[in-house]
Amino acid sequence: MRPIVSVVGDGELRKESDKYNLAYDVGKALVDAGYRVQTGGRGGVMRAALEGARASSAYTPGDTIAILPSFEASDANEFADIVVPTGLGVYRNAITANAEAVVAIGGGSGTLSEMAIAWTLGRMVVGFDCVDGWSRVLAGKPLDEKVRYEDFEDVVWAASSVEALMRLLEEKLKLYSG
Repeated sequence: MRPIVSVVGDGELRKESDKYNLAYDVGKALVDAGYRVQTGGRGGVMRAALEGARASSAYTPGDTIAILPSFEASDANEFADIVVPTGLGVYRNAITANAEAVVAIGGGSGTLSEMAIAWTLGRMVVGFDCVDGWSRVLAGKPLDEKVRYEDFEDVVWAASSVEALMRLLEEKLKLYSG
C-alpha cells in the first residue's frame, strides 16, 4: 500500500502565484516518489497539489484524494480521483490530517487546525518556511511541550524547497508510528 501525504494550505490562490506553483510541484514530486496525495479537495493549495499529482508520469487513477467539508461531491476540484464528501464542515480537517504526513504550504486558521490535529495524532508535520502563513510560523518548532517521540528530535520539520521536503520524507517518515 502506498503511503498518503496530505497537502494543506491556502484555500484561495492565483494560479500564477508562488504558493500555487509550489503546491503543484509538491503534488507532482509526491506521486513521482510513490505517495498518494490527499487534500481538502477544493481550491488554492488543494487544487494545485492534486493538479501536480495528476501531472506526474507515475500517476495512476486513485492517487488523488479529496476530503470535502460538504455533502456535495461536485464541490471537489477536477483533479480529485477519490472524493469523500463528509458533510462535517471544518471538522473534516481531522480526516484530512489523518495521513502518514501532513505538508503545509502557507495557510490560515484551517491549515493551523490541520497541523495541530496531525501533531496530536502523532503524524509527521512539515511546514514550508519559504512562503507566508502558518507553515512558516511553525516550521522548525514543536507545537507544544508534549514529548511525542523520545528517540528523536520532533518538530514541525522546515522545508524551503520541494527537494528538501522529499529528503525529509525519505529520512524522517519511518520514525513516525502515529
